[in-house]
Amino acid sequence: MRELEKLRSELEKLVDEVYEGERKVLVHGEGRTGARVMLIGEAPGEQETLKRRPFVGKAGRNLDEFLEMAGIDRNELYVSNAVKFRPTKISAAGRVVNRPPTREEVKLFLPWLRREIELVSPEVVVTLGNVPLRALAGPKVVIGDVHGQFMELDGARLYPMYHPASLIYNPSLRAVYAQDVGRLAEWLKEK
Repeated sequence: MRELEKLRSELEKLVDEVYEGERKVLVHGEGRTGARVMLIGEAPGEQETLKRRPFVGKAGRNLDEFLEMAGIDRNELYVSNAVKFRPTKISAAGRVVNRPPTREEVKLFLPWLRREIELVSPEVVVTLGNVPLRALAGPKVVIGDVHGQFMELDGARLYPMYHPASLIYNPSLRAVYAQDVGRLAEWLKEK
């Protein structure tokens, strides 16, 4: 755990230098090192930034619901994001809203994410959505083509799934999501 704390401290310093004066709030991963499963999302949203915890907003509630249905205890997982701060923009209505991370933001955090994966040392890395999938597997990989399939990546096992926020915008994905989480649960039981 000491190594993770050191990694977080180094990352805080880097972000303060790169985004000098912007006061970016970082939301670090949480869970235990040695967790069998590491979930990696895109980036924190508003609720995650306020609470400084990953996946505690609406998408997090969707994720928790499916994990519970599959008998997977979130307390046994390590949960993180590809980008550690909330990417925002101003909407047409003048409100601060989420936006997808830029390539530059993903690239900035990628070495830190890889080190975090190394320190957690999970049996399987579950990417949630295109952003973490492409960060780890390359820009041409598309979640719609590989969701629910185990992949090998640099000697590690990768399991891509749709981001739980996609269920908010596309409720027809609920059955697919349930199937993908169920397949992960079966794999965990067999191991």
